[in-house]
Amino acid sequence: MRIASWTIRIAVFLFLLALAARNADPVTLRFFFDLAIQTPLVVALFAAFAAGAAVGLMAVLATLLRQRREIARLKRETPSGAAPAPPQVPDL
Repeated sequence: MRIASWTIRIAVFLFLLALAARNADPVTLRFFFDLAIQTPLVVALFAAFAAGAAVGLMAVLATLLRQRREIARLKRETPSGAAPAPPQVPDL
């Protein structure tokens, strides 16, 4: 399984490296107030990907922290020797 995992990682890395080499043309990013930055296309693509990943991580982080707090609260409320209660089935 490790060999397959590393093979896939290397293949993805080589694909992205080839993509970066083929997309080195300069692009101009125009912002507000006549601010323009000229950068290689691969840098602009990576920045957009990183920004999207950061926004997605922040969206998940709030839920994750809330769930961790709830788990900690439930662990404090449950006596250490008591068996967990069976799940309740709602009436239909």
